[in-house]
Amino acid sequence: MRTEKVEVDERFGKEYAGCYVFSEITWARRSRIIQRHTRYNSVTGQVVSSDFVAIQAETVWASLREQPLHKPVTLEKLLGEDEGVSIELGELFSRVANKLCGVTVDEQRFLSER
Repeated sequence: MRTEKVEVDERFGKEYAGCYVFSEITWARRSRIIQRHTRYNSVTGQVVSSDFVAIQAETVWASLREQPLHKPVTLEKLLGEDEGVSIELGELFSRVANKLCGVTVDEQRFLSER
């Protein structure tokens, strides 16, 4: 599976500085993450709502293979509204994970609209 290494400097905070390695995840894992955070109409099967933030956070978490030894990134921090990662760092991790995991711009748009 493809991997990508990201070097993060101190602009996101000293806590997050270091090397992160991301890897693509399987189709099944990605599908389960999306299904877990998407609600469907029981009659039509249409998407009623989806939690785009949770989908993105779990996708990043699932693809994160290595991080600095003190483990500054957790799923809770990726999901955290008050005590979480910065917008810029979250967006950086999301771009890397989406590229590796094949999440297209159209899929991102679709999921974020619900």
